[in-house]
Amino acid sequence: MPPDDTEAVAERVFTALADPTRRSILSTLAAAGPATATDLAARLPISRQAIAKHLALLSDAGLVTAEQGERRRVRYRVRSAPMRVAQQFLALLARDWDSTLDALKDHLERNSAVPMADQPE
Repeated sequence: MPPDDTEAVAERVFTALADPTRRSILSTLAAAGPATATDLAARLPISRQAIAKHLALLSDAGLVTAEQGERRRVRYRVRSAPMRVAQQFLALLARDWDSTLDALKDHLERNSAVPMADQPE
């Protein structure tokens, strides 16, 4: 996957996860399995209409997928692939950040009379 695509997927995931209601919906779907907006409204303190709007955003981010169920009822299921892309994005940032901090620590220790590990707190 090209870097721009990875960043775009990560951005959509982070935007979707920024809202506590959407995190709650995802958590409920992950724990209880596929559900309709009506099922979710019965489990969460949110109206069915609000849940439908949140599910649309989660679907746009690729975090849930809609499946036709019985009697034309749409059930939503969690998709983990976009979450893995976001995790990889964060891991790359962390690796880059850690290496930068390690380089700074090494530089300071080389140029300091007292090594960083020996300094009092």
